[in-house]
Amino acid sequence: MPTGNKLDNETVIRLASELGFTLTGFALYQKLGKETSLLMEWLGKGYHAGMEYMAKNTDKREDPALILPSVKSVISLALNYKPAVGFPPDEDKLKVSSYAWGEDYHYIMWDKLSLLVEKFRETEPDTEAVYYVDTGPVMDKVWAVKAGLGWMGKHSNIINREIGSWFFIANIFINKEFTPSPEVEDFCGTCTACIDACPTEAIVPGRMIDSGRCISYLTIENKSDIIPDEFRGKFENWVFGCDICQDVCPWNIRFSVPATEPRFEQFTDSEGNPMPKNVTLTSAQFEGISEREFRKKFDRSPLKRAKLKGIKRNIQFVTGQKI
Repeated sequence: MPTGNKLDNETVIRLASELGFTLTGFALYQKLGKETSLLMEWLGKGYHAGMEYMAKNTDKREDPALILPSVKSVISLALNYKPAVGFPPDEDKLKVSSYAWGEDYHYIMWDKLSLLVEKFRETEPDTEAVYYVDTGPVMDKVWAVKAGLGWMGKHSNIINREIGSWFFIANIFINKEFTPSPEVEDFCGTCTACIDACPTEAIVPGRMIDSGRCISYLTIENKSDIIPDEFRGKFENWVFGCDICQDVCPWNIRFSVPATEPRFEQFTDSEGNPMPKNVTLTSAQFEGISEREFRKKFDRSPLKRAKLKGIKRNIQFVTGQKI
């Protein structure tokens, strides 16, 4: 245990828990040489599809000291988002990935992280810290594994034995020393449930995802006006994201627990008006809607990521009906 620090493991865990974080782990700063090689292999195979930003800043992904020169540790945090209630029992509903039912998780986690780092500085004023929620040039999942939050499943999501894989990840790079958390053994074993269930065969060997075949990529990050015809009839009514690989995971089936963060249940538009959860969508919601109306209505929702034309494209691809 590092000595002389008021900001120790126990204090960080307590502060993070008070702010609603579900899991907290610690890793020592190190360069990610092996992991960067795997990233380059993934990029070399073209598995990043149209996400060109993934090929940028590989030096920073390998070495966080290029982001925070004084970094000594990484604090990895998880926030559970598992919905208490699933989809309505109607197979014709156009489905939205459960992470996008409420307010955009980036806003929720950024608010929590800002408060958490502020509390760190109240405890030790010389604290230097930089944090990210899957938007910076860092390998979020790698650090989550190194900090003991869980292991990387075959679907490339991090799995925790106590709560499954329904959680978001944040990482804080900090100039303080902590006792590192033990890494967790891989408990996927011979299970291939996620691989077998993927309707587009996006889960490939090496715990990698071929993004160009992934429903989540094709309905969100895909900026093309079209979705390849080879996937027609394979989306199983998903029009924004996909939860199939997590739904079938035995660790989720047995151990996942409902989230307690209220902002996943209720959010507002840009003017503060309460909005219903986006569990499912309909074609009628987007008929005649303007870009301005769309941005207002979905300002705090992850659905804005796909933009109006993307949502329309997805619905048309699944239903075969032009909006």
